[in-house]
Amino acid sequence: MDQITLSPRHLHAFTEVGFQIAGRGGAAGAMRALREVVPLDAYEFVAYDPATDRHRSLFSDGYTRVDDDAAEEYARLAPYRRARDLRVPLPMGAPGTERYFRRHLEPYGWRSGLTAPLFLTEGDGAGRYTGLLHLNARAPGAFPSGTGTLIGAVSPVLAHVTDLSRCVVNPVGVPPGFHAAAFDRNGDRRDVAGAPHSAAVAAEPAMAGLAREFIDSRELNRRGLWLDATGCWREVRLLRAGVGPHGALQGAVIAERPCALPYELTAREIEVITRVALGDSNPQIAAALVLSVRTVTTHLEHIFAKLGCESRTRLTTRALAEGLCRLLV
Repeated sequence: MDQITLSPRHLHAFTEVGFQIAGRGGAAGAMRALREVVPLDAYEFVAYDPATDRHRSLFSDGYTRVDDDAAEEYARLAPYRRARDLRVPLPMGAPGTERYFRRHLEPYGWRSGLTAPLFLTEGDGAGRYTGLLHLNARAPGAFPSGTGTLIGAVSPVLAHVTDLSRCVVNPVGVPPGFHAAAFDRNGDRRDVAGAPHSAAVAAEPAMAGLAREFIDSRELNRRGLWLDATGCWREVRLLRAGVGPHGALQGAVIAERPCALPYELTAREIEVITRVALGDSNPQIAAALVLSVRTVTTHLEHIFAKLGCESRTRLTTRALAEGLCRLLV
């Protein structure tokens, strides 16, 4: 990147951009601060959704019209792909972009523009692509020399605006110590802000179906036990959430952590509890688990003793409340 000489005015604006992104001002507040040093008339944040491998306009200001297909069309342009690989802003009218600008910008009076690819700085230093930022002005040559370098310098902060992979809003609190992943109804998976990524959930294809079934249910939350593919039991919580841009899509958070079976219950006793909670009779449980009715009766006697329950109704209530049923994944 070119060397930058920053005036106190630039430093103040850049500090304010970071403050607004971290606080309640968000993108609008950050762009108000950026306008103090960059003479822009309009801007558009375009988010890259890793769940769908597509771009979409997230929000904009100053444009009379934003074409629905413009975001993905621009992201496919070869000049932009090169700029993204180099992580440098691309000026309006650069070779290979003329047709795009004639279609989407010039008819509405825009004569200057700059597009910055946005990369979120992460621990390994490689960075993660989250989308792009369009800047436009009506005056020809409105952006002075060095504007691209300045925008490139602040782009890692602005990248938080378009980070959809962590755009999960208001889950009912992922408990401490749990790893988590979020799903929408289409089965697209995203990380959950503030919670460690669950490799176990990500590795289980059936989790998307479990999330879809939960989203379509009337439940606000669900608890249960899951025996993963490695033979490890995990305590699981399902929580309702909004996912995707602005949390607009119905979704579910699946949170899990390894656990020992509670109350010294055995795996077979968990199976029996699960069938009781489904309303099965002893003969039905015996048929489902390939056991004798006498063996099922013995299991139930042990379960009642361990949990201090005196009836199937009490056992069902406690099993659902404490998550003692096996999740059928």
